Amino acid sequence: MEKLQGQGLAEALAGLPHWHYDAARGAIAREFRFRDFAEAFAFMTQIALAAEARNHHPEWFNVYNRVAITLTTHDADGLTGRDVELAHYADAACARFAG
Repeated sequence: MEKLQGQGLAEALAGLPHWHYDAARGAIAREFRFRDFAEAFAFMTQIALAAEARNHHPEWFNVYNRVAITLTTHDADGLTGRDVELAHYADAACARFAG
């Protein structure tokens, strides 16, 4: 998978308004918050299954109701479409817990 650059990178980031881009790492990151640990863990389970199916695994950190996710493609030394796809999946999974 090719690293996103230029206009492709700008367009990908524009579609991920809740994610923060770290140019030095070539990564995007976001923190998700849930009502409690059980919701956070259920969210992480959904992401873990999706990541395993895609063979593309996030860097993440969990404390009680917070889950911080960082996505980058190490083989490409930066952000790729695989990261963007998993970020959109995570956003949609999080939205299912709202309400």
